[in-house]
Amino acid sequence: MQPHELLLESLADQGWAVSDGLIDPQLCNQLRAQCTQDWDQGRFRQASIGHGAQVSTHTDIRGDSICWLEPEQAQGATARFLALTEAWRGELNRHFFLGLNNAEFHFARYPAGQGYKKHMDQHQGQPNRKISLVLYLNSQWTQEDEGELCLYCPDSGQEMTRILPQPGRLALFRSDTILHEVRPCKRIRWSLTGWFRRDTAGTWGQTPYGV
Repeated sequence: MQPHELLLESLADQGWAVSDGLIDPQLCNQLRAQCTQDWDQGRFRQASIGHGAQVSTHTDIRGDSICWLEPEQAQGATARFLALTEAWRGELNRHFFLGLNNAEFHFARYPAGQGYKKHMDQHQGQPNRKISLVLYLNSQWTQEDEGELCLYCPDSGQEMTRILPQPGRLALFRSDTILHEVRPCKRIRWSLTGWFRRDTAGTWGQTPYGV
C-alpha cells in the first residue's frame, strides 16, 4: 500500500493519521527556507483565538505567530505544496465524500516556551473546516525538544497520541471531532498548518476568526 493510501486508511479508521514519507525532503527544505525568510522579512503576525467580534490575542493560550500563504502569489515551493494539497483535496473527496471545495494554509512559528492549549479547529457556528493538516518544517527535532501535538479521544477525552514535530512529518485529523493541543516547545518550532474546507459561495478566502 502506498504512503498516501495508508494515510487515508488511518484517517478513516481513527480520525487522524501521520506519515513520515509522503513529502519530498527537498520540498520540505525549500518550504522551511521560505518560512524563515518570511519571518526575517517581518511577514508574520501574532496569532489570535476566537471568531467574529470575539477575536483576541492571548499568548498564554496560544503563543505562535503565523504567515498566510496567498495562492495567487505562490511561487516555487509554496506553489508546489499547494498543487499537492489540491490533489489531496480530490482524494479526500473521493474517499470521504466531504464536498471539500477550498483550503487555507499558513506558516507557523512557536518560540521556545510557547504552545497552544486544548482547542478544536472547527469553531462553533463555523462548520467550514473539515480536515486539519500540519507539516513540520523543523530541520531537526528530538524528544527533549518537546512541542508535541497531542490528540484527544472525541468520546472519552483521553489522550490518544503525541506527535513529535520531526522534520517532514505530516499529520491529518478531523477538524470537527479531534480536540488537540500543542505542548510548549524548548526551541523554535516551525510548521505549515491549514485546513481543507467546505465553503458556501461568497465565503472563500475569508478568515474572520482566530486560527
